[in-house]
Amino acid sequence: MARKIFDTPAAALDGLLFDGMTIMSGGFGLSGNPESLIPEIRVSGVTGLTVISNNAGADGFGLWMLLESRQISKMISSYVGENKLFEQQYLSGELALELTPQGTLAERIRAGGAGIPAFFTKTGVGTVVADGKPVETFDGEEYVRETWLRADVSIIKAWRADPAGNLMFRKTARNFNPNMATAGTVTVVEVEEIVPAGTFDPDCIHTPGIYVDRVVLSTINEKRIEKLTTRARETV
Repeated sequence: MARKIFDTPAAALDGLLFDGMTIMSGGFGLSGNPESLIPEIRVSGVTGLTVISNNAGADGFGLWMLLESRQISKMISSYVGENKLFEQQYLSGELALELTPQGTLAERIRAGGAGIPAFFTKTGVGTVVADGKPVETFDGEEYVRETWLRADVSIIKAWRADPAGNLMFRKTARNFNPNMATAGTVTVVEVEEIVPAGTFDPDCIHTPGIYVDRVVLSTINEKRIEKLTTRARETV
């Protein structure tokens, strides 16, 4: 079995990055972002990137770093969110954006991993989402054709991995990350914990190691809260 465990995030990305490539980056809001791998992409200096991700981090966090350094030329996303830099670059024409409904984005990624080049969905019919795309009628309803998404490299974050690359995720971090692991030509995973072989109950593995090429222990586990809401403690 090929060695999958790498010593540092930089080593895990060594030889994989090039100008103009497509990268899938996991995460849902601020959960499950590959926050140790993204800084290494910034340091590499690669440019002209197309990045597929639900959103682009938040101010000062996650993919924001690659927007700030002007290394991303196009985002394929479902949510601009609270990222002011993302908004500014898109509105100024500096950044291309393919805005995709969230469920459609997830299914396009899943289709890429499953080898399904296209599928039909009702989501987006009659809107700008369907512009330029074939529309067909099934059982009297119109559906728009969407195509798969695949990437040169997928960077994702998981909770735990074993030496074979089998993965477990925790809670919201399980959104997008497992599907992206299947849709990259090479999948690089940062994890909070690396456990010995045989630790996992096979029924509890979320992503089998066959989809994972490289694993590295996270150096950053910030676990930010995007919107902190509190209330005064009740007194008796």
